[in-house]
Amino acid sequence: MNRRGVCYDVGRVMMDKNFRPEFEGDTIKHELKIIKEDLHCNVVKIYGKDVKRLMKASEFALNLGLEVWVSPELWDKTPEDTMEYLVGAAVETEKLRLKYEGKVVFIMGTELSLFMNGILNGDNFMERLQSHDFKEIVTKGKHNIILNQFLEEGNALVRNVFKGPVTYASTPFEAVNWKNFDFVCVDIYRDAKIKKEYPKILKSFARHGKPVVIGEFGCCIYEGAEDLGGWAWNILDELNSEELNGNYVRNEAVQAFELTEQLNILENSGVDGGFVFTFVQPTFKHSKDPRYDMDMASYSLVKTLREGHGQTYKDMNWEPNESFYALSEFYDDLDYN
Repeated sequence: MNRRGVCYDVGRVMMDKNFRPEFEGDTIKHELKIIKEDLHCNVVKIYGKDVKRLMKASEFALNLGLEVWVSPELWDKTPEDTMEYLVGAAVETEKLRLKYEGKVVFIMGTELSLFMNGILNGDNFMERLQSHDFKEIVTKGKHNIILNQFLEEGNALVRNVFKGPVTYASTPFEAVNWKNFDFVCVDIYRDAKIKKEYPKILKSFARHGKPVVIGEFGCCIYEGAEDLGGWAWNILDELNSEELNGNYVRNEAVQAFELTEQLNILENSGVDGGFVFTFVQPTFKHSKDPRYDMDMASYSLVKTLREGHGQTYKDMNWEPNESFYALSEFYDDLDYN
């Protein structure tokens, strides 16, 4: 893999919940330095809603020598509002590209069938997933016409203001017309349903004749999470957002093993790169009480502490999970070779 990356959240906002409510410059700088020097990444995907945060974190990363994929996200808004937001973010990203030529890629939206109003039925992400006609629409591909119309228009508008490489972060059930994009970018998590087919699926993306990058992949941190893939986070209690909905067994080795297996498959599937989801999820805090160990519902490489600082990095309020070291070793071996 030419691009060895992780995802880095600067404030994803989903149904009014900000997944990174605090944004402190020194913390951001240090975490990005850890991503480069200790995880041995050469690229980072920086995602979130606030464009100022995106630009600030991206410049920190670029100053470290990392390639940056800028991923602005505005969820549950109309196509018109989403388009205006993405073009505005592209204008700001072009300023970075001019300073760091060849080091900036713009992601023009993320999984818009799920996260933007107007393609599938429902006013938010969960309503769309739970809509009675979701399976029928996706199976028949009805959503793809509206999606590709939006992407074609957006691609033209974005390229008017941003002169670097452009892509879109898709889901596997979106049949994207990739001809106008510079990369094929797909967010795909391995689960029990596609475990045997996963290598074949990855190789199939090469048919578009563009470099293939996996925009998100990873695993949660409990026994059985490896079978649930991108749906493993759904163990939160609906009534109490600080509690899990059942009894789960924390197992960091599960996450580390699954991540390593996926990385090996990616490496042998001819993809150009991938972004592990995700470096840190600050609102999913770790607890020794399994019922309140929100870190189990995260895909984070580090566990956020409820109080105090860690021992490995004494200025951070988190400690590495086993997956942190597994990824570090894997990327270091690729870099060495």
